[in-house]
Amino acid sequence: MFMVDYMTVKEANEKWDISARMISCYCTEGRITNSVKMAGVWLFPKGAEKPIDRRYK
Repeated sequence: MFMVDYMTVKEANEKWDISARMISCYCTEGRITNSVKMAGVWLFPKGAEKPIDRRYK
């Protein structure tokens, strides 16, 4: 079985330098691929790409 290494919202916050709330919104909208919510915590692969911020052009 293939095991994927996951990171939490807090880890992504430090890696991508965006707020935890924004990361949670991205997960809810499905903008971070393969994100799953387990026991109230968002998890996604460590190799996930930072979503593009649509607020700026």
